[in-house]
This record gives sequence, structure tokens and C-alpha cells, in this order.
Amino acid sequence: MNEQDFTADEMMTVAASRLIDDGTVCFVGIGLPSAAANLARITHAPEAVLIYESGTVGAKPSLLPLSIGDSELAETADMVVSTAEIFRYWLQGGRITVGFLGAAQIDRFGNINTTVIGEYAQPKTRLPGAGGAPEIAALAGQVFVIMRQSRRGFVEQVDFVTSAGHLTGGDWRERAGLPGRGPSTVITDLGVLEPHPESRELVLTHVHPGIEADDVRAATGWALAVADDLAVTPAPSEGELAALRGLHERTRAARDRAG
Repeated sequence: MNEQDFTADEMMTVAASRLIDDGTVCFVGIGLPSAAANLARITHAPEAVLIYESGTVGAKPSLLPLSIGDSELAETADMVVSTAEIFRYWLQGGRITVGFLGAAQIDRFGNINTTVIGEYAQPKTRLPGAGGAPEIAALAGQVFVIMRQSRRGFVEQVDFVTSAGHLTGGDWRERAGLPGRGPSTVITDLGVLEPHPESRELVLTHVHPGIEADDVRAATGWALAVADDLAVTPAPSEGELAALRGLHERTRAARDRAG
């Protein structure tokens, strides 16, 4: 399959889905994280356990949920528990393997902003807010972040730290006593970034087919480092694309029927 056969968003979603292994216990955000997690579940990771903030454990939606309160999640879950139990027993109890998040802004140390663009007291844009993301970023075994790459979103320092990544870099998380590894992979429509093992600054490790390192640098608001062994992400397979497109088509059809 060549690069003309899929879109940048499809490449991003497929690349993100491949990070989820069978048996992963994944705390899933709505939007792009949910699409990637559910693609993994219906392709190579049928035993992945998807958990949503509303209390659904083992959700198996056939459609992409509009929100954490979407009935599709509760109807297909193995069980539904209280939000308090999700956070206290599952997340704080160390039972979440992966937290899968989106962001409006991310900086070079993987800190996430979903609160405001601009000054907090007088923002240019007020965003949806934190939800459970700060706790997920702090406590999940590791965090995957998926978002489209641009200089507006990939900034040297976020306008507001909603969810701490590696904050100022180095061993900050260890000194702060946070049990989770924090952001381990950032997947975009251009490539994949991973934190440097010592500085924790994000480094470009993969480019997607047809993308050059300079394309990613141009869409990044800091001097992006590039790995010496920069790799090219394998293109989506026909099966992955068929599963993803089917998921989106079922979702569109259901929304159309609902008016």
C-alpha cells in the first residue's frame, strides 16, 4: 500500500493503535485516543480492557462515543462502576497500564494544556478543562498522547500546565514522587516523538511515510531534536484501514439516523 491510499489522520490513528498490546488496561480519552484504542481492540488487541472516566470497564463500543456519558459505552461494558471507584481502585491502585490522552497544547517536556490558551485570567480561548487527565498523567503506568502537529499546538512551554508530563525535564517525576512514567510516546499526523532517556525532552524517532524530518521541525515550536536512527512508520495495512474506516462509517450512520 502506498502513501496515497490513506490520509494523515488515518496514519496517525493506526500508528497510535499499534502501541496498545493485547491485555493492556487502557484509560481512554474521548476523540482521537478513543478511535485509536478501539481500533486496537477490533484488530490486534481483542483482550485490551478499555476504561472510560464515567465508570465503564471493558467497554466494547461498535461506534465511537461522543462523550464519556455515551450510552454505547455502558451498554457494551463488562461492568459499570462509580467514577470514584475508577479513580481510587483502578487508577490510584496502579491497575492502569496506559493512559491515552489528547491535548490542545503540548511542550517539549510532554506537559499538556487543555485549560486555556493565553493568560489564565484573560485567556484568548478557554478550553474544555482537565477532567481526569491530571490524575491519569500522574498515575498511569505510562501515557500516550495523540494530536495533530502544528506550531500552535507544539509549543516550547504550554500556556497552562493542566497535566504534568516531565515538567522541567530530567528526573522531575521521580523527585515529585509520581509513580507513573509519564508521556512515553506522542503520536502525530507527521510522526512519533519520544522523551530522551536523560533530559526527557521530546525527540523525533519516527516519520510517517512521505514525511521528512524538516516537515516535522517546521510544525514544532521549539528546536526539535531528531534521533540518529530516525525510522519510517510502516504504512497502514489493508486490514487496519478497513477496520478504521468501518468504525467511522458506522459512527456516521448512527449519528445520521439519530438526527
